[in-house]
Amino acid sequence: MAEERSLEYTPTWVVAFICFIIVLLSLLAERGLHHLGKCLKRRRQDALFEALQKLKEELMLLGFISLMLTVSQAAIRHICVPRALVSNMFPCKKPLEKHHAPESSHTLSISARHLLSTGASPDHCAAKGQVPLVSVEALHQLHIFIFVLAVFHVIFCASTMVLGGARIQQWKHWEGRFKKHPSQKEAAKRGHAHAHPHAHALHELFNANHEFFAMHAGGFWRRSVVISWLRSFFKQFYGSVTKSEYIALRQGFIMTHCPTNPSFNFHKYMLRTLEIDFKKVVSISWYLWLFVVVFLLLNVGGWNTYFWLSFLPLILLLMVGAKLENIISTLAVDVCEKRNRAEEAVIKPSDELFWFHKPEIVLQIIHFILFQNSFEIAFFFWILFTYGIRSCIMERLGFLIPRLVMGVLVQVLCSYSTLPLYALVTQMGSKFKKGIFDDVVQSTLEVWLEDTRSRGDSTSQAHRLEIQPTTPEAINVQVDEVSECENPQVQ
Repeated sequence: MAEERSLEYTPTWVVAFICFIIVLLSLLAERGLHHLGKCLKRRRQDALFEALQKLKEELMLLGFISLMLTVSQAAIRHICVPRALVSNMFPCKKPLEKHHAPESSHTLSISARHLLSTGASPDHCAAKGQVPLVSVEALHQLHIFIFVLAVFHVIFCASTMVLGGARIQQWKHWEGRFKKHPSQKEAAKRGHAHAHPHAHALHELFNANHEFFAMHAGGFWRRSVVISWLRSFFKQFYGSVTKSEYIALRQGFIMTHCPTNPSFNFHKYMLRTLEIDFKKVVSISWYLWLFVVVFLLLNVGGWNTYFWLSFLPLILLLMVGAKLENIISTLAVDVCEKRNRAEEAVIKPSDELFWFHKPEIVLQIIHFILFQNSFEIAFFFWILFTYGIRSCIMERLGFLIPRLVMGVLVQVLCSYSTLPLYALVTQMGSKFKKGIFDDVVQSTLEVWLEDTRSRGDSTSQAHRLEIQPTTPEAINVQVDEVSECENPQVQ
């Protein structure tokens, strides 16, 4: 075995070269993120820019975890515990000592690296009749796993949002059909010369509503609770959102919140809210890290925890998809029942349609699904490149293939079905979302509010009464879309 050399006896050109490579890669990554942020700012994609800032925070957290593991590993490897505490709950079943198999080159390299990394006498804990709490090699592998998990989570969230956003972009031509036609106010001002295109829009709206109600509430059997849930469950696999559903829900949103502005750009508003939600999804919350800790605790050899846990994101995803589809059916049935009672038959958005009357719960579940799925795939590749395909942690091949299939299925289904459903159906809550204002208006309002507060703190009460409130000019950017909405309540 080669003699271990400290930094004191390492050639200076080796130290300088390694340091140069590390600094170069770090600067390239930092400059890349910086230019990406400038590009998003230049295109006024403030929501995506904030998501990028959230990504930088996650990278800082990973850097801090890395620093803590590196600095504390010398102290951790000197922690000694009784042998009974570390003699059970292994990810792999320990072979009997009398049946030692010949060690592979991979095992020998790990053992050699472990002995070199410890640098301390192996009898440190043995002299006390105890064993080390954890080896430096195990800390190093855990360090790599945390990094791989975070990277896969960011990649999976970004790919899901990109694919889901591309799917939602396909609905843009449905929105364009109504943007081309004037509102009722404009039609009255322009006279009968423009009546024909407006009548065409109303006719298309009538046909879409007729198809929507016939699809979801036509016939007694469609109104049955059991049949409705079964149909909602299977519909998420094919055509999760149809043209008639989009037009009907769009009309319900506008008639509730913006009844005097039928040409409100609902599609653009929906995309802005999705960009804002992406900022929340890309982060790794404390309860997700807690989930990782619980899984590592329960990953005991013979329990097949990894296999059974792989069903969780798929089950949750199917539940969310079925719930969102059922909300669409419930809205249609509710309108039909209002017609039978001779009441105003319009789609009425309400928080009562969602679990616990909170539409934001759906986003939290999707957040957990994406993290859990990325955790499954990250754990697989970490085991594959750290221990090999035949590792006992990888379990049997019969368990491995279903896990990978379910991981791909969850990613595809979430991107092309559940996420577009979420973006549309969660607009059926009782309140506006923050995306009702565009990025310029949002930033202007925040600056204006902060400036108002600072002025209020620096002036007397009598002086404040003399100040006439002024509205920043940038707020008029969307006056045609926002000011005509009746008493918007922003979430």
